[in-house]
Amino acid sequence: MAEVMGVFHVSLGVFLVLVAGVLLLFWYLRDVTQKRHTVLRNFPIIGHLRFFLESLGEYFRQYFFLGDREEMPFNRATRAWVYRLAKNEVGMLGFGSTYDVTQSGALLFVNAAFPVLDSEYQPTPPVVIGEGWCKQPFAARSIINISGMSFGAISKPAVRALSSGAGKAGCYMDTGEGGLSPYHLEGGCDVIFQIGTAKYGVRDSQGHLSDERLRDLAAIEQVRAFEIKLSQGAKPGKGGVLPAAKITEEIAQIRGIPRDKDSLSPNRHPETGNMDELLDMVVHVRAVTGKPVGIKTAIGGWQFMHEMAEAVKRRGLAAAPDFLTIDGGEGGSGAAPQALADHMALSINEALPRVVDALIENGLRERIKVIASGKLVTPAKVAWALACGADLINSARGYMFALGCIQALRCHQNTCPTGITTHDPKLQRGLVVEDKAERVAYYTTNLNKEVDMIAHACGVPHARLLRREHVRIVQPNGQSMALNMLYPYPVPSSSAASVCD
Repeated sequence: MAEVMGVFHVSLGVFLVLVAGVLLLFWYLRDVTQKRHTVLRNFPIIGHLRFFLESLGEYFRQYFFLGDREEMPFNRATRAWVYRLAKNEVGMLGFGSTYDVTQSGALLFVNAAFPVLDSEYQPTPPVVIGEGWCKQPFAARSIINISGMSFGAISKPAVRALSSGAGKAGCYMDTGEGGLSPYHLEGGCDVIFQIGTAKYGVRDSQGHLSDERLRDLAAIEQVRAFEIKLSQGAKPGKGGVLPAAKITEEIAQIRGIPRDKDSLSPNRHPETGNMDELLDMVVHVRAVTGKPVGIKTAIGGWQFMHEMAEAVKRRGLAAAPDFLTIDGGEGGSGAAPQALADHMALSINEALPRVVDALIENGLRERIKVIASGKLVTPAKVAWALACGADLINSARGYMFALGCIQALRCHQNTCPTGITTHDPKLQRGLVVEDKAERVAYYTTNLNKEVDMIAHACGVPHARLLRREHVRIVQPNGQSMALNMLYPYPVPSSSAASVCD
């Protein structure tokens, strides 16, 4: 019996060797005859090692080789800061900061000789949008809020956790262009409904803007305002992209789209080919809904603001949007062409102060509120945006980190390992809604607190009193310059007075 088993084992071994040999031969012949990859044609079989190591390269760089302040789009130190806020951990560090205060672009705040005492703190007041210009103005309570991430770009449990966390912390949530799902309303938070170029959620059977759908949405108390999206920082001039792999039956029904192909939004609203037509749309949506209406856009130059100011001067303040959401060219997205993500539109660092200046120059600053967006995920960047003149700040990726995002850079492939940007139930299982909702709430609350802490150190009782003179920016020569010297406060033009009257 033992001899038989021995022969069997030898025969099995020989068989396996032969099978392996055949597979290697097939692999070799396939590589050496294919014409697509030079490396594999010249180095069959072992050439695959190169592609394997390349695929792992970004992870090795992220975890082993890059320093805490080197990684892009967000470095490890920034992510760790957000994680601590979201976990309600004390934001302390020991032995000094790794932040290089001599690098060009470094933010420095001007500490007051006599900072604000605890007894002198004032609560940060809400910002009221649309007051005097619509039937139901909206009071935004939190400085930091959840930027547009559509249901489809992010998963159902992610939307549920964001809604619940926003409800607990008192911030609003932007729907993104994918329409309003039941999960946006589930947590009881305030909601800003975004009208994208494809009109998802507010379109009729022909894909046109539906007044009936607008009225239905406006009747929902939680829907506080409407935002007409022209473009976003990740892909200005390009409509939204939702890969077919991420379209579930539920998403298809909410958006009114087929499941079997990518969902591509038009590059712009077909009915708004100039500034007057855009303002016509603003006025129409506000009249139908009775709620504030704003515009979201990235800024590529100053023509947009000049044209808007001229049109409002000509038509009157009633034609102005109630708010502008300004997205920097460094904004993020689940899917965007690299040519646009890398090179299109101005950074929020330049766009935000210029937009605020244009509003001041034309006497529109009080009429139009400004919301800033674009990698503003830390208290320092939020405080900088307030000092520049923003009224509110939106963040998408900051809240993704609060949900547990590890910056795997797989948002567009439906393989997100943390369940945030995937519709694979096996991967979504890792995102526990109740736990992540707490983190969203903690991130919002603690970020607001730390922004106020910066304000108090600058000598003002609450964060909305931060001004450009409270911030200094390090220049390429290593010396810092006050923000109000880089961007001096403009003087309102002589024609601005007539606009304000």
